[in-house]
Amino acid sequence: MHNTRKLWIWLALICVLSFAALGWVGREIFVHAPPIPTQVVSSDGQVLFSTGQVQRGQQSWLSAGGQQLGSVWGHGSYLAPDWSADWLHREALALRAIWAQRYFGAAYEHLQPSQQAQLDAQLKTELRRNTYDAASGSISLSADRAAAVAQVAKHYADLFGGEPALDALREQYAMPANILRDAADRQDLTAFFFWSAWSAVTDRPGESNLSYTSNWPHEPLVGNTPTTGTGIWSIASVILMLGAIAAMIFFHSTSHEAGDPSPPKADPLFKLKATPSMLATRKYFYVVIALILAQVGMGVITAHYAVEGTSFFGIALGDILPFTVSRTIHTQFAVLWIATAWLATGLYIAPAISGSEPKYQRLGVDLLFYALLIIVAGSTVTGWLGSLQNMGNDYSFWIGNQGLEYTSMGRVWQILLFAGLLIWVTLLGRALMPALRKPSESRGLIAMVFLAALCIGGFYATSLAWGQKTHYAMVEYWRWWLVHLWVEGFFEVFATAVIALLFTRLGLIRAATANSAIILETIVFLFGGILGTLHHLYFTGTPTSVIAIGAMFSALEVVPLAMIGVEAWRNYQRSKAAPWVQAYKWPILCFIAVGFWNIVGAGLLGFTLNTPIALYYMQGMNMTAAHGHAALFGVYGMLGIGLLLFCLRGLSNRTAWSDKLVGLTFWSLNVGLAMMVFMSLVPAGIYQAWASLSEGVWFARSPGFVHSAWMETFVWLRVPGDIVFAVGTLLLALFAVRLLIVRRDPDPAAIGSADALAGKTI
Repeated sequence: MHNTRKLWIWLALICVLSFAALGWVGREIFVHAPPIPTQVVSSDGQVLFSTGQVQRGQQSWLSAGGQQLGSVWGHGSYLAPDWSADWLHREALALRAIWAQRYFGAAYEHLQPSQQAQLDAQLKTELRRNTYDAASGSISLSADRAAAVAQVAKHYADLFGGEPALDALREQYAMPANILRDAADRQDLTAFFFWSAWSAVTDRPGESNLSYTSNWPHEPLVGNTPTTGTGIWSIASVILMLGAIAAMIFFHSTSHEAGDPSPPKADPLFKLKATPSMLATRKYFYVVIALILAQVGMGVITAHYAVEGTSFFGIALGDILPFTVSRTIHTQFAVLWIATAWLATGLYIAPAISGSEPKYQRLGVDLLFYALLIIVAGSTVTGWLGSLQNMGNDYSFWIGNQGLEYTSMGRVWQILLFAGLLIWVTLLGRALMPALRKPSESRGLIAMVFLAALCIGGFYATSLAWGQKTHYAMVEYWRWWLVHLWVEGFFEVFATAVIALLFTRLGLIRAATANSAIILETIVFLFGGILGTLHHLYFTGTPTSVIAIGAMFSALEVVPLAMIGVEAWRNYQRSKAAPWVQAYKWPILCFIAVGFWNIVGAGLLGFTLNTPIALYYMQGMNMTAAHGHAALFGVYGMLGIGLLLFCLRGLSNRTAWSDKLVGLTFWSLNVGLAMMVFMSLVPAGIYQAWASLSEGVWFARSPGFVHSAWMETFVWLRVPGDIVFAVGTLLLALFAVRLLIVRRDPDPAAIGSADALAGKTI
């Protein structure tokens, strides 16, 4: 048995050092981020963009849909273009066309190869030259480049306005006309798009062939190709990963862990009596199921817009439910229902673990439920109305839709949610406190559950770290603190500790073994996971050190997944340890599915993207969506459903339980997800990666390519998997309704299951 005191010290040390390093990187990003000019002027004195336009343009883009309507620097949705890549390509073509007419009196396509080569070389020199003057804060452009910028700016102003000639293009982008009604907002938007493209191609001061975004996006026209560091650190990360996996396997094979104990002859939880606050959590789980149904419905609509633009099988649905709204709800609800399932599980098990029901605990659980319900419903409705009515930048940031993927709710709602999470931590802590004070073999696991809960509550504060005028590179830095560390980090530690605690209380794992194992797993996970956050930030206006650190530590994120298969097999064996364990068959199989999707979704598909050289070509493509679906639902979603089933078993009439319905739900969800990922998203991602590699990011995200016959075929190939998956969610809802309407008295002799409520705490 490992010395848990030493393990706790190691865990604390790793967390302190890792967050110190992550904070230092944040400082470096702030210092070395692409400068925002006070003005952009041409050599003949014309002012193209003035003070504050870039910052206001960032706000305008976010209020128009932001990362739900295309992407900037690769982060966002995949139907509309990456605006930074699209602007860069359009500006390059426009400038080259101006020169072709001036120097040779003909279109570029009609020139001789030698003439084309001359213009190509001149183009790279012109666009890569850094003309930012730090003293005045201005960027100066040649008269020809200024003319090219004006052409492109007009295109985007017309696109986000109501120019009829661009209706067909807007339909391909799934965006309505006049999405920005104010002409000043549209002009500001063009300043932001110009700046994002300028940062992507202009060499850093004192550097050659190295832009502020490390030469992303891939654009051969202007010499944007992978840097040497991108390739070197990719190779190094693969070597490190293989070595670390070998070390993990060696450690596992040489360590002598105590085997599982002999299972009890009867279910230890057979006589569990649900306390009032435990019973009060039941409504949480029904809201979880409602959010799942809504999320899946919005996912179907969002995917279909990739074919019909703003229509749904001929119905002009986009007029009342535009793509930006349906995708916002789809992504936001995914996080919310998973988080709700885990929060409710904590509130359910806390009194059972401690054996005490704090005073007014049920009242607190009820008040928190209605507060969270108001936040979810309120943020959804205000975001929807704001998008339909174009209520402006201030409304979008504070009340409506901030336009940031997975963190879209307005700032007021974020503050309220943060307060709600602190209340949840308080409720959980006061219920767990008696167990934390009492010496026991499980106290280490209980402490891990509570510490993870503290981090969940506390780290949501990172959603409040950026403001309306925060530099876009820093917005992305803080956003990934929330998305990666909050969702993928501390929530996973919390859920893993809860599962280990449940297994120990069932007598299927030794408490001492679980204590050591969970701390060790957390050490390994956070050692790579905290600084692994940086793999999301390779090309978001960050210094090159981010590529080095992010590549190495994201490689270590894969290491603990190497042993997931072993743990899944052990859990499967535990499900057969005794006849009474069959009562927990489907929750345990959900935990086994988590292991499978951890290997496939987080491991295989995740590491496909994590190396800098791979992400360079695949950032903002459907391969990211494949990884996202497989990891988010396959890992965190199945974990949430497994916990939901475990809790509902103790909260419901046993005679209403239907293993057949649960089994059909389990297989429909997993098979449907596999079909969706491997029949549609992965092939589409590979095809887009080929396009990005051969022509450039602009081409892989262009309307001509996205709406090509092959890409639309891949969209239609989602339908079989979507149907199977949707059937699984409907079966889950049917199962939940059955639990409500069946009222027969339980018959312990006939059922012999785990959820008879009689008078004993866990």
